[in-house]
Amino acid sequence: MILQEKADEVLPLGIYFHVPFCSSICDFCSFYQKVPRRDEIKRYLNGMKLELKSRSLNRFVDTVFWGGGTPGLLTVQDLELLGRLMLEKLTRQPVEWTVELSPSTVKKEKMKVLRDLGVTRISMGVESFSDRLLKNLGRQHSQRQIFQAIDVINNSGFENINLDLIFSIPGQSIDDWLSDLKQAIHISPQHISTYCLTYEEDTALFIRLSHGEIFRKLKKEDAFIYEITRKTLEDANYKQYEISNYAVNGYECLHNKNTWHLYDWLGFGPSAATQFNGRRFANVASLEQWVEGLEKGHPIITDDIQLDTEILAADCLIFGLRMNKGVQLKRLQRRFPEFNFSRLQPLWKQLSNDKYLEMTDDKNLCLTARGRLVADSIGVEILEIFDA
Repeated sequence: MILQEKADEVLPLGIYFHVPFCSSICDFCSFYQKVPRRDEIKRYLNGMKLELKSRSLNRFVDTVFWGGGTPGLLTVQDLELLGRLMLEKLTRQPVEWTVELSPSTVKKEKMKVLRDLGVTRISMGVESFSDRLLKNLGRQHSQRQIFQAIDVINNSGFENINLDLIFSIPGQSIDDWLSDLKQAIHISPQHISTYCLTYEEDTALFIRLSHGEIFRKLKKEDAFIYEITRKTLEDANYKQYEISNYAVNGYECLHNKNTWHLYDWLGFGPSAATQFNGRRFANVASLEQWVEGLEKGHPIITDDIQLDTEILAADCLIFGLRMNKGVQLKRLQRRFPEFNFSRLQPLWKQLSNDKYLEMTDDKNLCLTARGRLVADSIGVEILEIFDA
């Protein structure tokens, strides 16, 4: 397997910290999380110290992303400790460092310590500006807290802010969604992520759906909302660069882009995933088992696979096509010279004939606006060719 595009060019490396604590479990969330107790937070911080010590780093880290869970639930002292533990491991400050926060956890003192550590980007899970719809999602914050949090973040000197929004929420009308978009635009963040609500098994939302208490929107309704979203945000100078992500010029999320290109990243914390040096695995999704394994010197991992050319090439195509710039086949052929990309030519031709795909003379593949509506189905077709 080739990990470098040129002999002298090392691909970017990212770090992801999973902070598993949430004050309550949102109805739609399937990520590993726990309601925080002080003793468990201390165990988590000790586990992070052990895991950082156990990993060897012989490359520069380009991007960092702290997610969860809710990293903002940690105290000022905990955030500083966690940041210092990480920075001691790095040989230089990362180019981009994102921390996810919920509106209710944004406090002046926490923003100051994050700025002092070198955090460059704040991503806030707004989801909606409607108190009614936030309640439908099981979120604990309010519209008032969103605007208060924005004021604190802006006054703390952060100039790179992302807002997450969700559409197709039960009880949400088109007008509700347009109102959310307009309020987000009025705030003027540098980045906006818009996600269609999904019903993951074993979540409270999925159970309500199964019991007939709520109803899923039709796919054609989601497609209509998607098109309205793209036009509304692009009219406000937010350029779509990935199916769910929009940014003003110069503020695309570097960490996510590197992940979509299937470059390497290291995951720390319970349930965090890693892709590094031809291997992909996840830490066990249990705080107790994760810490116990680290204390014994035998980390407990799951879904451990060796990445061959077939897996990586397929993933690069699937995730690459989600980005508006698409996939540069020549670049992929340099990265995976042993893979025969010509076997995909019939698919490219069919997708092009159906107006789902555009292919330039320099072999750059891009989904059309129509094609991005069916990107998941196109990904399945790519996998079927690889598995044949």
